Amino acid sequence: MNRVRTVAVIGGGIAGPVAALALRKAGIEATVYESHPTTADGVGGTIAIAPNGMAALDIVGAAAPAAAASWPVHRQVMTVGRKRLELPGLPDAGPLHVINRSDLYRILAANAPIEYGKRLVTAVSRQDGIAAAFADGEEIQADILIGADGVHSTVRSLIDPAAPGPHFTGMLALEGHSPMSVPEEAGTMVFAFGKRGFYLYGPALGGGTTIGINLPHRPLTIAEARAIPRPQWKDTLLEIYGEDSPGGDLIRQLPAEDLTVNGALHIMPPVPRWHRGRMVLTGDAVHAPSNSSGQGASLAIESAIELAQCLRDIPDVTEAFSTYERLRRIRVEKVAARAARTNSVKAPGPIGKALMPIIMRAFMKFAMNPEKVIGPEQRYRIDWAKTL
Repeated sequence: MNRVRTVAVIGGGIAGPVAALALRKAGIEATVYESHPTTADGVGGTIAIAPNGMAALDIVGAAAPAAAASWPVHRQVMTVGRKRLELPGLPDAGPLHVINRSDLYRILAANAPIEYGKRLVTAVSRQDGIAAAFADGEEIQADILIGADGVHSTVRSLIDPAAPGPHFTGMLALEGHSPMSVPEEAGTMVFAFGKRGFYLYGPALGGGTTIGINLPHRPLTIAEARAIPRPQWKDTLLEIYGEDSPGGDLIRQLPAEDLTVNGALHIMPPVPRWHRGRMVLTGDAVHAPSNSSGQGASLAIESAIELAQCLRDIPDVTEAFSTYERLRRIRVEKVAARAARTNSVKAPGPIGKALMPIIMRAFMKFAMNPEKVIGPEQRYRIDWAKTL
């Protein structure tokens, strides 16, 4: 079978452009098709990239600009009421890098060919390639198609109409910059379990405090969430977090207009079929762990690069896809399982409160042996020079 020469990548978030950059590095022509009509300049909140994710970004030349646009987190703390637990990390592995999502998009898009306003309608695998059609009427052909189109993936349903969809975690994501300062050293992130919900915070560059909130709420699309006035969201946050310290004061001092509404938080259950014919999934379209993992973006970056490596080295498409799935499935599902054990107490309620002692013991286990718990995650490195 002829080696893959052209690739259509669906989705211009993180995994899609990374896949295109890695494919081009491998000598394969790749174009990204993004459904939104414009770039995401200034849109969205922040994400954390773990050391393994930064190492993967380095393969496609994006680590240095991403580091320059981010702020490093060297220290992590968990609080439950007045209880405070220092979470030892892996100092020699490097820090987490917190970056505005739109800044990462901009960095990746600088060198990845992206066409905007291209919403995929259908795609058909043929013996010699893929034929895809978009809502604007354009039709394209390529050797293969990669679905990097997020948790609500169209490509996933084309590969397997019976594929599971994303599960709502019961929380919405909001964040903002409060002018209030907290007594934490720079580079610290605090994970706080309040009386009725979870939030995190840390000193912001230039002063004040960045606060991220996982608000227990009914499901809303991002459009529905952003249609609600931000002053109303602030009132809702104070109802849930107003009695927490320092969460209540951080929110009270946060100007409503500076509140960013990021919408519902979803996770992906295990997806039975990662590929079919000449279509394959990567990133959140096939594995989106809870944000409790701290690995969502990093795993997406890794998978996009390892998929490109398989296509570079294995001429047969089916074998390349199968090898990619074998390399990735166990890793991503193990991370997702770890994060799921934490997620149940972010929106406490009676069950979550009952589980809190169990979660505390789990965190103590982590504190005693971070190398065993997160070492395999953060020390993972892709050997791009290796031929598979």
